[in-house]
Amino acid sequence: MPADTTAEDAPETLERSRPISIDDLEKRADWIRLQTIDLIDSAGLGHYSSTFSCAELISVLYYHTMRLRPSQPDWPDRDRFLLGKGHVATGVWPVLVDLGYFPESWLEQFGKIGSRINDHPNMKLAPGIDFSSGALGHNTSVGVGMALAGKLRGQDYRVFEITGDGELQEGTVWEGIMAAGHYKLGNMILIADANGFSGAGPTSGAMNIEPLPARFESFGWEAIEVDGHDVKALVDLFDSLPENGDRPIAVVARTKKGHGLAMTEEAPQAWHLGLMTPEQRDAAKAEIGARLK
Repeated sequence: MPADTTAEDAPETLERSRPISIDDLEKRADWIRLQTIDLIDSAGLGHYSSTFSCAELISVLYYHTMRLRPSQPDWPDRDRFLLGKGHVATGVWPVLVDLGYFPESWLEQFGKIGSRINDHPNMKLAPGIDFSSGALGHNTSVGVGMALAGKLRGQDYRVFEITGDGELQEGTVWEGIMAAGHYKLGNMILIADANGFSGAGPTSGAMNIEPLPARFESFGWEAIEVDGHDVKALVDLFDSLPENGDRPIAVVARTKKGHGLAMTEEAPQAWHLGLMTPEQRDAAKAEIGARLK
C-alpha cells in the first residue's frame, strides 16, 4: 500500500520505473492468480485462463511501469490504462485494492448485484478505471483519443492498453491502429496478450492475425516481441521505451493461455469461463501457493 500522505500540496505519486525486485514481481503475478481464483469462487463464475495469461503483464505495469496516483484516480498527468480484453478485470481488482484505489471490502461484493466491481470494468463505478470494457474492439480507438489529447495539450502521460489476439480480429481495432500510426502517437503502448486463443477457440482457426509484428509495422508502429511470462524481459523492455518517440509501440507478448497452473494450461479453452469445484480450487491454490514460499 502507498504510504499515508500528509502534505497538502499533492498526494503521493507512484513514479515510472519504480524499484521492485524481479522476484517480487513474479510472486505478485502468482498472487494475482490466487486472488482471481478466490474472486471467481465467490462470484460463482469467471475467466481463469485469460486472466492467468496476462498476470505478469498486470504485475509489471502496475507495480513498476506506470505512473499512478491512487489517492487521486483522476489526476490529469497519470498514465492511462485500458483493458481491451475486459474479462480479465478479475486480476486487476486486487491490484487496485493493494495500491489504495478502494477498500478491500469491495472484493467481498465482486460479481454480486449492486457491486461496483464485476467481471468487466465500469469507469463510472470503480476508481482507477479509465474506460469501461465489455464488448470487444473499442478500447484501442479510445486510447488513440486519449493519446492524441495528451499530445495536443503537451502532457507527458502515456496510454497503455492490454488487448487480446482474439480482440485483434475486430475491425475497429485496426481503425484505431491506423489512426495512431497516422498521428505518430509515441505516447501509446498497445500490449497484445498473444496467447493464441479467443473465447471461440484458437485464433488461427477463426481469423488469422499473424504475423502481428509486421502488421503493426505496416501501420507505422514500432513492434517488439517478448515472452509475456518473462518478468525481467518485460521490465527491461518497458524501461527501454522512448519517452518522446514519434511512433506508437506494439508489444507483442507471447503468452500461454492458462499459464501458471497445470490444469488450466492443459485445457485452456475449458477454463476460459467456468468455476472450479472445491477440490480443484484447493489443489490449484496449493500448486500456485507453493511457488510463493
